[in-house]
Amino acid sequence: MSPRRNRPRGGESPDEHPGTALGRYGGGGATESWQGEEWAVRPVNGASAQGRRYRCPGCDQEIPSGVPHLVAWPEFGGIEDRRHWHKACWNAKDRRTTRVQRSRNAPRY
Repeated sequence: MSPRRNRPRGGESPDEHPGTALGRYGGGGATESWQGEEWAVRPVNGASAQGRRYRCPGCDQEIPSGVPHLVAWPEFGGIEDRRHWHKACWNAKDRRTTRVQRSRNAPRY
């Protein structure tokens, strides 16, 4: 049995297949419409944020250090408008309720 090939056959390059591993985490950003405005969305691999924790506005859960996620902000917003989202939460943002209920002892960040 020969070893598994890690390279595509026939001269294919990753650029010929959009949406594969290149666009998953760590590629460039995109612009999406949501709530009547344009949002810049950029994937983050999580390795650059070692020691930092973020709270996802979609599920109100913590995004641990080193976990791949998305950063989204209004196109004409500033740095303080950036929010870190789980990828699944960003994709489900239109199906979620507008108010997330926190327990009494939940942190406010």
